[in-house]
Amino acid sequence: MAPGLGSADLFRMIGSFALVLAILAGLLWALRKLQSRMNSQHPGRRMQVIESLSVGPRQKFALLRVGEHEVLVGITPTQMTSLAQWPAETSNQPSSTPSNSGSIIHATLSDTKAPHVA
Repeated sequence: MAPGLGSADLFRMIGSFALVLAILAGLLWALRKLQSRMNSQHPGRRMQVIESLSVGPRQKFALLRVGEHEVLVGITPTQMTSLAQWPAETSNQPSSTPSNSGSIIHATLSDTKAPHVA
């Protein structure tokens, strides 16, 4: 040990560090509770994020419910693009295919002229 640093000082430093970690953990817990409360459904809200999927470090897809429609949005750091939309399902259970499967995104490979991928 360094001269002038006794065991009481060491225990005080460790205790202070543990107290700071406990306060940080408490704040993190409180922020998560607050965030979940703010994200809960409110009857007056017309738009809600149903799900989001990160596809890169700064790109993601988000499925939004806006009124009576579901909208798939692509998000990058510089823009948001609506990719597809269809009527929202009345049940809360998601199905494997939207009710209007013709409006699902069809991606093409322009270089190879490959067929559409659904």
